[in-house]
Amino acid sequence: MKPNLLPRHTSNASVAGTSGGAWRLTIPGGRRGAYRLAQLDDYTALPRSGFRWDPPLTLSLRARVSAESIPGTWGFGLWNDPFSVSLGLAGTARRLPALPNAAWFFHASAENHLSFRDDQPASGFLAATFRSPRWPPLLLAPALPGLPLLAIRPAARSIRQLLSRIVRQDARLLPLTVTDWHTYELFWLREEVRFAVDGELVHKTAASPLGPLGIVLWIDNQYAAFTPEGKVAFGALENPSPAWLELEEITISA
Repeated sequence: MKPNLLPRHTSNASVAGTSGGAWRLTIPGGRRGAYRLAQLDDYTALPRSGFRWDPPLTLSLRARVSAESIPGTWGFGLWNDPFSVSLGLAGTARRLPALPNAAWFFHASAENHLSFRDDQPASGFLAATFRSPRWPPLLLAPALPGLPLLAIRPAARSIRQLLSRIVRQDARLLPLTVTDWHTYELFWLREEVRFAVDGELVHKTAASPLGPLGIVLWIDNQYAAFTPEGKVAFGALENPSPAWLELEEITISA
């Protein structure tokens, strides 16, 4: 079936759909520091407890992007939107930060470093998962006063090592020409996640995320890095040219 996806974008980006169910998500070129996002999702107005999807589930779609290297991130899959903070304004649900649970095809430009483990790829085009305990967000609140410690390299390295023990993750770098059309399939089971491209299995992992999760498909110019040396950085990158992600034949079965 076709999921009920709703567009969300910054004022300088666009999400255009067709009657046949195809989508084009576009961000314009622009300077560093100005965030640009074009996204489809099915969870913006929901609390995390109301996210729709649990395993077993199959997500399938066809996709291509405008360039091999796009500053920022883009991708499609399932996650628990762990880093958002919302007070329930403008139609959004109240939401506090949580530990990440996700299974997705994810592209991160070289400025990103999105792995807590040194033996995992941290940028590039990935088939990737995160599995974390479903601790209530209020249990994480006592850790917030410790966030300034991330500015101190030895303390940040210790925090990263702790996260690598709490958050299970697995990722594989995919050597694809992402500007060509490909069919992507994600098979989410309770015991494992399988990723296929054009009908061929490209990755299988036992680091299966805990639901419920929401569907997300996006392109933006954001980066985040938490390196083995303890460097923490994030922000919005310059992208000299407009960039787009085209999607079609999006289906989900559960």
